[in-house]
Amino acid sequence: MSRLAAGPLGIVSALPEELAALLSLVEAPRSVTAAGRQLHQGRLHGHEVVLVLCGIGKVAAALTTTLLIERLGVRSLLFTGVAGGLGAHVRVGDVVVARTLLQHDMDASPLFPRHQIPDLRMDELPADAVLSRALGEAARAVVQQPPAAVASFGLAAPRVHEGLVISGDRFVSTSAESAALRQRLPQALAVEMEGAAMAQVCMAYGVPCAVLRTVSDRADDQAHVDFPRFLAEVTSPMSREIVSAALRGLCKD
Repeated sequence: MSRLAAGPLGIVSALPEELAALLSLVEAPRSVTAAGRQLHQGRLHGHEVVLVLCGIGKVAAALTTTLLIERLGVRSLLFTGVAGGLGAHVRVGDVVVARTLLQHDMDASPLFPRHQIPDLRMDELPADAVLSRALGEAARAVVQQPPAAVASFGLAAPRVHEGLVISGDRFVSTSAESAALRQRLPQALAVEMEGAAMAQVCMAYGVPCAVLRTVSDRADDQAHVDFPRFLAEVTSPMSREIVSAALRGLCKD
């Protein structure tokens, strides 16, 4: 059994519905407000946790991550939310666990190669192996019995993918944009707006982090699912079960 880093675990949600699904499981919750964010402390499956709603975009993610580390002493972080699928075999309803993260809109060329973070001289930032492995194992177990709503959306049985997740301050929603990203970054499985920023802050502090994403669309202009219903009936319950299973599989602090 793998061990979580000593100290509180920060669980960062992209959307209020996902936060609420996890918060309903927290024991003895108490809340504080800082920097416009409500931070919910308590215990979840025996682990000391801090839950918070991130906000959208890389600055919001960086601010939230710094706040958790500096103000509440969080020693590991987990981000859960939705993403657009990019990989050829990544379908709506699938789960993606980041192994590495990259900012697709980082471009300090010609001084530095495109996508490279100048002060780190890196483009792909690693997610924590222990947390990511726990999420991957939990996700593979949960998708064996996915929420009943998956079938009602006409979706195939969810699958779990692990690899590169890319982030940028733009909601990718056209076929042209997603095709350009696939051509430039062919290994990318999914695109979202926060994960790589969290990873960069965590690297600066030496804090392990992991990113879990449920694919809500194909990041193009094809017909989308009923997103509010998909969020309520598929994404939120699946994220709750995966995070819960991962925490149960990790040694307590």
